[in-house]
Amino acid sequence: MFFCLDTHEFQSFFWLFLFAALHQLYYDPNIENKNLAQKWLMQAQVSPQAWQFCWALLSPDKVPEIQYFGASALHTKISRYWSDIPTDQYESLKSQLFSQIACFSSGSKMVLTRLCVALASLALNTMPEAWPGAVAEMVRVFQEEGGGVDGRARCLALLELLTVLPEEFQTSRLPQYRKGQVRGALGREWGSVCPLLQQLLRRTDSPGAVKARVLRCLSSWVLLDVPLSESEGLVHDCFSALPDPELFDTAVEAIVNAISQPDSQRYVNTLLKLVPQVLALQEQLQEAVQNGDMETCHGICRIAVTLGENHSRTLLEQVDHWQSFLALVNMIMFCTGIPGHYPVNETTSSLTLTFWYTLQDEIMSFESDKQSVYLQVYRPVYFQLVDVLLHKAQFPSDQEYASWSSDEKEQFRIYRVDISDTLMYVYEMLGSELLSNLYDKLGRLLTNADQPTSWQHTEALLYGFQSIAETIDVNYSDVIPGLIGLIPRININNVQLADTVMFTIGALAEWLADHPVMLSSVLPLVLQALGNPDLSVSSVSTLKKICRECKYDLPPFATNIVAVSQVLIRSNATSQCMWLMQALGFLLSALPVEDILRNLHSLITPYIQQLEKLADETPNPSNKLAIIHILGLLSNLFTTLDISKQDDESADGSAPPVKTVPPTPGPNPVVVVLQQVFALIQTVLSKWLNDSQVVEAVCAIFEKSVKTLLHDFAPMVSQLSEMLGQMYSTIPQASALDLTRQMVHIFASETDHFPPIKALFELVTSVTLSIFQQGPRDHPDIVDSFMQLQAQALKRKPDLFLSESLDVKAVFHCGVLSLKFPEAPTVKSTCLFFTELLPRCSDVPPLARVVQEDGKLLVQAVLEGIGGGASRSLMDQFAEVLFCLNKHCFSLLAVWLKEALQPPGFPSTRVTAEQKDNFSQQILRERVNKRRVKDIVKEFTLLCRGLHGTEYAAEY
Repeated sequence: MFFCLDTHEFQSFFWLFLFAALHQLYYDPNIENKNLAQKWLMQAQVSPQAWQFCWALLSPDKVPEIQYFGASALHTKISRYWSDIPTDQYESLKSQLFSQIACFSSGSKMVLTRLCVALASLALNTMPEAWPGAVAEMVRVFQEEGGGVDGRARCLALLELLTVLPEEFQTSRLPQYRKGQVRGALGREWGSVCPLLQQLLRRTDSPGAVKARVLRCLSSWVLLDVPLSESEGLVHDCFSALPDPELFDTAVEAIVNAISQPDSQRYVNTLLKLVPQVLALQEQLQEAVQNGDMETCHGICRIAVTLGENHSRTLLEQVDHWQSFLALVNMIMFCTGIPGHYPVNETTSSLTLTFWYTLQDEIMSFESDKQSVYLQVYRPVYFQLVDVLLHKAQFPSDQEYASWSSDEKEQFRIYRVDISDTLMYVYEMLGSELLSNLYDKLGRLLTNADQPTSWQHTEALLYGFQSIAETIDVNYSDVIPGLIGLIPRININNVQLADTVMFTIGALAEWLADHPVMLSSVLPLVLQALGNPDLSVSSVSTLKKICRECKYDLPPFATNIVAVSQVLIRSNATSQCMWLMQALGFLLSALPVEDILRNLHSLITPYIQQLEKLADETPNPSNKLAIIHILGLLSNLFTTLDISKQDDESADGSAPPVKTVPPTPGPNPVVVVLQQVFALIQTVLSKWLNDSQVVEAVCAIFEKSVKTLLHDFAPMVSQLSEMLGQMYSTIPQASALDLTRQMVHIFASETDHFPPIKALFELVTSVTLSIFQQGPRDHPDIVDSFMQLQAQALKRKPDLFLSESLDVKAVFHCGVLSLKFPEAPTVKSTCLFFTELLPRCSDVPPLARVVQEDGKLLVQAVLEGIGGGASRSLMDQFAEVLFCLNKHCFSLLAVWLKEALQPPGFPSTRVTAEQKDNFSQQILRERVNKRRVKDIVKEFTLLCRGLHGTEYAAEY
């Protein structure tokens, strides 16, 4: 027989290898030996010999680990190599599997499970045609007496088989059309499974282990979209099992899976019967809370939330049952406010937050007349929810919080963020009344001298304000002035409270910009907090927001802000120095130029002096870090120091009203400073030119300055271009190319600056071409940046490619080579280069010549990538190159495609000449619809890779 063991067919050394490898895998302590053994065994599993050795390894005299490998090999062969099995062997294989499962029903559990999975895979591959009524036969076979196996063991084996069958279906590699057929066949088999499960679950003499397995089996089957009406009786039985601690977890899982199926909302009557059953769990829930039984709380909450979250609209629409649904909502509210601090004393409340989003969405989606009715009922519920959430967001006592682990503190932080998001969302329903509610509570708290207040209560209310103000426009709220007035009255005696005060002020920065008179109330608090290292993140973040939003109202405070910030930056007392420099950049931008220069002098002179000293020292790791730090401070300052007085565009894209001052003649202050330190930066570079981090830090100063100043940077163009050329010629680095690209973007089109930009562009291009000649594979970052630079030059100033000093042909060939790089960003940048190049052939003769002469090389490289040489994620980019070729070089492309696709096996051995010709014709037909070209390329690449029509391709 095909599946029978015949040891004479195998050489003895194969068996020696097999058992040696298994011994190594399970018993050898050396991890490398284990890995080698695993690799060899995985190959053995898929070999033709696996059909013989898998049965031998299942022999009763073998240890369970070896038997497990045999069963796994069997499953692998059936699930992945089904086509290798002759149809006349199906029955034999099925019989042997039934026999082995019977043998192992009283043996190793892990081997039994793998054998059940193997039989499940066989069933999925043969039903419904070759094995109709598969499940019914499984039930019949295992209910028959015989084989010397006791009834309980046979029952458990059958339940295991029935459990893994739907699970194997969910993970199977069946083609999509087969999946639909098999799902339908399995659905029809539910009639054989349901009575069995009901019988076993309702029998008083059924052991706990059997009932637990029944619940697992039900949980598995309902995932196949078994109609809720057909599993209703079993779901009710699951509720009956919840009081049994041994069955609780599996019963919860079964109920949750049953009522969360998308189709279950159709069965309104069944859902309505479930609501009172869920409400009946409240007594068990209360007991679990009193006893500190978090697992039971968690399980009951999951059931209530699953019912409410998945079916809130259906249940809302049952107006005759509104009271029972409101009771369910209140039960979920109890779960939200469950006593204890998350995640130390309880882990349940976080499960409920998504429910409140869902319920609100459903209420707000009704037409206005219905919506107003629902809002009457549920607005009070949501006000209660706000109180509950703010209570849950409160910190524990200082002593208790100090005992928490860092992981618990981080989980609590994330939990508070989730609460913050929920409050922000709830504001959409409750509106300004919510802010008034919070303000009234905070006011009573801070003005009631008779009643001592905990800082936790105050902090939570402020956190509520902050949550809403961070993302909602509160500029028109009439309670914000009162809130700003209350903040100075807060007794800030705790780091967490101080942090929240800072973040709340930061969230109100836009409001302060419209009400600058209130700045004097809160700015002293922020400046005072800057001196506390524990508040560095919140205070610096808040100062930056205020300086950005309120900069035109800050000149009266500027001297004080700069003085306090200078002390902090010089002492490096805060890790937020870079943010602080950005804040100062915003602040200085609003001052008169002479004041900017005076402040800049006092602010950066100490760093320039330190940099001069470091430049004279012999390079070492310590002074490298100091140099990078100083250069970083300057970069961040120049990032935001912009005297153009043009605010960022508003959110709707329209220009906002701008507070302007008369333009000041003379160079930009940033340019003045850069010119003063230029020679020093050159000195630093001369010592550190080999260090990419220092070079990157230097380039960052100029790149951020160019981006901020734009055309105001003009006085520096000539000397920076010269320095960049010298840098790149000595030691090429990607950061220098990126800075060159910025220069080309802004200044290449300006007549006065074209000569230095042209010279720089030609120099870096020449140097990069020499890198390509030496072998560019070690420099993918340089190649990526080079291609981006070339694309930018083509976009901004194609005249650069008219120069006789530029080897356009070599640049084109470098692009073709770069298309074959394994790094996706490099390939994307190269495709961008070609899509910029091809449309300009008609205007730039050198480009036209090189495309005409060597365009076929480009087509071959693109086809090679599509054929499998490049990641599938890059196919859209390759398609865009083909689209450009078709649009701008149509007649040539027709020839190139024909010639390139002619050789057999190119671009893949998996595609036929007919398929290649069809692809070519489809591409050539599409000269307008780029989306269609992308679809054609994706289809062809699947054919080339042998993935067309597979489930893997569909899911990608």
